[in-house]
This record gives sequence, structure tokens and C-alpha cells, in this order.
Amino acid sequence: MKRILEVCCGDIDSVEAAAAGGADRVELCSALGEGGVTPSIGLIRRSLTVPGIRVHVLIRPRGGDFLYTAQEVDCMVDDIVAAREAGVHGVVIGALTPDGDIDMEACRRMMDAAAGISVTFHRAFDMCRDPHKALEDIISLGCDRVLTSGQAASALEGKETLAEMVRQAAGRIIILAGAGVSPDNAADIIAASGTNEIHASARHTIGSGMKYRHQGVSMGTPGSDEYSRKVTSAGIVRTIVEEINR
Repeated sequence: MKRILEVCCGDIDSVEAAAAGGADRVELCSALGEGGVTPSIGLIRRSLTVPGIRVHVLIRPRGGDFLYTAQEVDCMVDDIVAAREAGVHGVVIGALTPDGDIDMEACRRMMDAAAGISVTFHRAFDMCRDPHKALEDIISLGCDRVLTSGQAASALEGKETLAEMVRQAAGRIIILAGAGVSPDNAADIIAASGTNEIHASARHTIGSGMKYRHQGVSMGTPGSDEYSRKVTSAGIVRTIVEEINR
């Protein structure tokens, strides 16, 4: 069975690199430093013009926790509708209750809005209090897959829990292993967990093309480098694809 690589992409260059490297799917988002938030409709539409790649869009209104107000849930429902109408292949959702359970009411609303396209439950799963109960709740919602590190800092560290999740899922939902995935460990994570899908950012740092550089001013985190950015590398993507499909 062919193993699937999903690449987390925050810009159009990364989507093109993911496609060029042979990835099967992208999770499109913005603000990766915040763990990802919903990308602009312009980026969604441009990404859908890149041939040979499926586009799933992260639905998350802000950084921080996964406890959402009614207004934030309304925003996410609206974003799902806009993404679906733009022609995306899937969306990536999630919400928790204050006690760390799956927010079934909020997620049902999002599932209804996503009717007809694929749905992944994102790494809010890794912040829930009982992963076994949460997995059953997510399955009952009708999600196609859950993105998880096995509730660990990285998928490699969480490989035993990932294997437990694969066994519990028993083919009812796909376990998508992600967090800290690299060419050096992707095949090991696949082998240890038993999943057939893996998620990576596959990024490297590139320098700015700016010739004039105004130093000492930061647009984001104080002291950050405004003249470099991280983008997906087609070469890293290609290597991961090769490693997991040997």
C-alpha cells in the first residue's frame, strides 16, 4: 500500500514545492508560528490552481487553546463554507470543552458545513484528557482522519500511543502521524505506528530578495529576522516520500 505524505504549507511557494516533491496533499494554513490559523481566500484559490496536489484547509480562527466562543464557532462555520465553495478537497477542524473533551456540538456544526468534502480532526486531539474516548467521539462525528503526535512532543516520541490509536481505530478512521517528522525518522514512525499517512512541514530557511534592508525594526516577535523565512523544500518532500515508500 502506498504511504501518503501530507505537507503543512503556509504560502503558495510551499504548495508548489510540496507538489513538485511528490506530496499527495497539503494542509494549507497561515501563521505556522502560532500553530496555524485559517489562510486567506486568495491563498486558498491560488493553491487550488497548483496541479497534482489535494488541498485541505485548516479551520482555526486564532492561536492559543481550542476552547471557542459561540462567535468563534460561527467564524469557523463561515470559513468552512467559503473554503468548500472555493473547491477545496477537505478541511481540518477541532474544538475542545473546558474539561478537555471533544466539543461535540461545535464539531457537529462544522461537520454539517463541510458536507461533501473530507474532514480531518487536527492536533487539538493531542490536548484532550482522554485520547481513547476522544478518538471514539471523533469517529462518531464522521471525520475521515485525525492528525496526532500520539499526545507527545513529536510523533517519534508518541509512536507507541500512535500504534494504540491505529489498533483502536481498526480501519474506522485514518491516524495521520505528525509533529517533528523528518527524512531521518519518517519511515521509523510509519513502521512503529502502523499508519499509512504522515504529516510534515518539510521546511528550510531562505533569505529575502530585498536589497534595501531597514535593520532594527521587527514586524512580529521583537528581534526576529525580517529578511528570512521558512518555506517547504521540494527536496525534503521528495526524500520523505522516498523513505516512507521504500
